[in-house]
Amino acid sequence: MNVELPRSDTDELHRQATQKVMRHLLPMMIGIYFLSFIDRTNVALAKTAFEAQLGISPAVYGFGAGVFYLAYALLEVPSNLLAYRVGPRLWIARIAVTWGALSAAMMFVQGEWSFIALRVLLGIAEAGLFPALMYVTTLWWAQKDRTVAVGWIYTAPAIGLIVGNALGGALLQLDGLGGLQGWQWMFLLEGLPTVLFGVFLFFTFPDRPSEASWLTAREAEVLERSAAGGAASHYSHDPHTPSKEWLSALKRPTTILMGLVYFLNQVGFVGLYFFVPSMVQQMHVTNPFIIGLLSSTVGIGFLLGILILPRLHRHVTNDFVFLGGVTTGLVLSSALFMLVLSPSVQLALFVATAFFAGGILPSYWSVSMKRLHGIQAAAGLAFINTIGLIGGFVGPYLFGLVERQTGSSASGFGIILLTAVLGLALIPLLARAFRSEPAEPEVGEAEAPALEP
Repeated sequence: MNVELPRSDTDELHRQATQKVMRHLLPMMIGIYFLSFIDRTNVALAKTAFEAQLGISPAVYGFGAGVFYLAYALLEVPSNLLAYRVGPRLWIARIAVTWGALSAAMMFVQGEWSFIALRVLLGIAEAGLFPALMYVTTLWWAQKDRTVAVGWIYTAPAIGLIVGNALGGALLQLDGLGGLQGWQWMFLLEGLPTVLFGVFLFFTFPDRPSEASWLTAREAEVLERSAAGGAASHYSHDPHTPSKEWLSALKRPTTILMGLVYFLNQVGFVGLYFFVPSMVQQMHVTNPFIIGLLSSTVGIGFLLGILILPRLHRHVTNDFVFLGGVTTGLVLSSALFMLVLSPSVQLALFVATAFFAGGILPSYWSVSMKRLHGIQAAAGLAFINTIGLIGGFVGPYLFGLVERQTGSSASGFGIILLTAVLGLALIPLLARAFRSEPAEPEVGEAEAPALEP
């Protein structure tokens, strides 16, 4: 039974309920994305060992690092439609268990072909995780609160780059223990916890507010109404929804252009964090732990970006002015990196580049969600992520080719600069597409106040 409350009471009830979601649900979302990021990027620390011990060249390494994203991309939309159909809890738990097992199996890499095969399987297993988390966001948070919620989710990969690089560097020093190489211990000990966390999620992660034991019935109702913008049709969970409803989301100019902007971002940013340990090593650093520690500067910049920029975004009325300003910052930081030779300044520019390239990501997703609801959100957000993931394949591959030609991993910053300039050129087109597309009511705009950061 729906009980109408005065507006002030509804606002307060929504605020209290959202704070509960932040305490109970968000840590699980951050935790699973944190583990996924460690498992997909720890291969960067094994690059040198792969070259020396297994004969894997920089170009093949770049291809293998990136092919994960290609396999992920090919199954992105069908995977998220399954998440919509069976529920996020079951699907996210399944993803975690299978990819954790495959990540641990990376310890059995013998050469180029086994490396590429396991990276492909890892991408297939993890396909749909991030868009499933974004879909969950549309079910639990009002539109005004989503930039901050997504920003907190993005703390996971940022912390993953900080902790994962240092942890991976430490695990590499187990070299020879039990007859295993250090990189084998790293894959094993970082993959198994993901399997255990997936089992935990299966028993604890609620699909929607009405299933959360830690919410009252009124709290669950106000969350669902605010997430759906007061329109039940946006929230309806019908597994037999006609395909034309979700296909229409894939054809929207805003969806396609947002995907292209995200693609360019991922070419540069993914290439950066897969090759930053090599860049640090070419600064004449030899200790594996120190390499991992200095590589974490990218994670520090990323973390600062996703903690600061989403909160600044909420005070800028024009989304596209904000996106343009942040992208301009990325252009300047990457251009400056190519002009300086001092390692200490370059380490500082790792931070600055990751601040802009990573910190802008929550804003991308918040803007994308303004036009997508229900199954269109499941399909449209997955499609945007699919295009971006192709960038995740292209980026490391291009970085590897550039390193092979120049002998310098740092030459990849030219790719970051180029993609940033192209992304900046697309933002006015994206703004025009949003203005020309019929706007639906912004989700949660009338139902709830914005969440305090």
